[in-house]
Formats: sequence, structure tokens, C-alpha cells
Amino acid sequence: MENIRKANKNKPVFDYVNPQTLKWVKEHSENMTNLMAYYKCAIMEVETKLNVLNEEFSLQHDRNPISTIKTRLKSIISITDKLELNDLSLTAENIEQYINDVAGIRVICSFTDDVYIIANALLSQDDITLIRKKDYIAHPKENGYRSLHLLINVPIFLANEKKIMKVEVQLRTIAMDVWASLEHQLRYKKNVHFSDEMAEELKKCADLSAELDYRMDKLRRQVID
Repeated sequence: MENIRKANKNKPVFDYVNPQTLKWVKEHSENMTNLMAYYKCAIMEVETKLNVLNEEFSLQHDRNPISTIKTRLKSIISITDKLELNDLSLTAENIEQYINDVAGIRVICSFTDDVYIIANALLSQDDITLIRKKDYIAHPKENGYRSLHLLINVPIFLANEKKIMKVEVQLRTIAMDVWASLEHQLRYKKNVHFSDEMAEELKKCADLSAELDYRMDKLRRQVID
């Protein structure tokens, strides 16, 4: 389904949605609207925590460790696609239990050390629970991808209840983010065969990016610490 959708970007997405999926989404539109609102609130909660940490660090050290914060709420169609791909029935319960990246936050930090400073400060807060951690900075993927991935639980406080929601937080440096963004543009360019030679060249670019981060961190310690 996803390949069909990518190959027909100029046509309405609903042309390629399983009719049963579309029917389910329409029948459960109110519940899905509420659920997505909860995820949006969870993003807001975590984003606020990150902004507070950034401000505190700025007051103490006269610089901001966070360059940019980007947020993303996964589309309902992408969510249902993922359920179907994993042979899971279309229920709100399955979305909450099995789809971990509905709410996403990407934190772009100035230096590699800042990635870990912010991650540790966030995880030390008593209302944040770490579910899973993947350190692709210490252990990069084969293609050269580097980032620190955290899957966390965060509470949101509604008028009459408290809900615990999952949020995926990715932390990376400016250099890591530039490489990842360009890699995605190049690798998934429509109607272009991505060869092994191209992949190897991208890996070399990732290594150069890692070298840049290393050198910039070294300079930061000399200038700032």
C-alpha cells in the first residue's frame, strides 16, 4: 500500500486506502480525534520540559544546548497502515499499545555532549518513565545514521483524569540532522535506483559528519569549559 501511495503522490491518498480501514476510521472518528488530541498534549508536555531545560542551561552556562525542537504527530492513515502491516486489528487499544511513534519529538542539539546532557536531564524527572533507549550515536547504524532514540511515558492531566501517553524523542546534533535529512532526500528520490556505490558514499559522508562533531566538541571544551 505504501509503495502505491509513494508512486502516486499527486492523487488523493484515500484512493489507496483499504475500504475497510476507511470505514473504521469514519466510524471511530470521535474516538480517534480524542486519542490524537491526547498524543498532541503529550508532545506539548515534553516540548515544554525541553524548553525549560534549555532555558535553565542558558542561565547557568550562558549558551543554549538545544538549537531546534521539531514535533510530529503521525497521520491516522499512517497509523492504520502500520497496524495492518503488523497484522493487528484496528482498535484504539492496539494503537496505544503497539504503535510507539504516534507522537514524535526531534531535538537538535549544538554538540554531542549536549545530546546526553538533555537526555539525562529529561529522564531524571520523576514523571518521565523510560520505556526503551537506542543509542545510535555510540553504535551507529550500518548506513551511518546517528541519533539517540528515547521512548518514554509522560502523564497528561485532563479535566477529570490523568492519562499516560507514549512519546518518541530523538536527539541528535546539527551535523547528524543535516546528514539524516539529506540522506532521506537522496535515498528515496523517486524513479532513481540507489546503488551500493551511492550508499557507500553516503556512509563516508556520515563518517565526515561524525568527525565534525568530534572536532567541534573538542573545541567547545577548550573554549567554554
